[in-house]
Amino acid sequence: MGIFRKRKSREERAAEIAGKVASGKGFYGRTTRAFLGNEDFARVQQSIGAYNSGIGVQQLLAAGAPTTPAVVVSISDTGKLVNFDPVVDLVVRLTGTTDPAQPADSATPITLQTIVSKLRIPRPGDQVLLLNDPAHPGSYLYAGDGVNP
Repeated sequence: MGIFRKRKSREERAAEIAGKVASGKGFYGRTTRAFLGNEDFARVQQSIGAYNSGIGVQQLLAAGAPTTPAVVVSISDTGKLVNFDPVVDLVVRLTGTTDPAQPADSATPITLQTIVSKLRIPRPGDQVLLLNDPAHPGSYLYAGDGVNP
């Protein structure tokens, strides 16, 4: 951000500050941790992590990452909100998969904690889409219902 370098946009600067807050590093991270305490700071870290995973899902979908259909077995509210959208515990069962290591009729339910839109909260029996999580092989990310990801 000097005279000869390109200035960062507000969005880039905000993302940088949010990353420092989430990691607890730098002035913003240490100050936030000092004012909030450990318990509330952990909640802030979870919220920022959930927000970042949502952005990651949008980027993976835009890049054309393959999705896996699943059926919702159950859904429960965690009581948390991120940008006024609820964070829920979602239990799904895979219905079809492109991963040869995972059987097509997997009887093992998969539990996810994810943000869902208030306007499109899935109900038991609804079909949703999952993405393989590149950061954690073998786990999945919620990618929406496929109508409006």
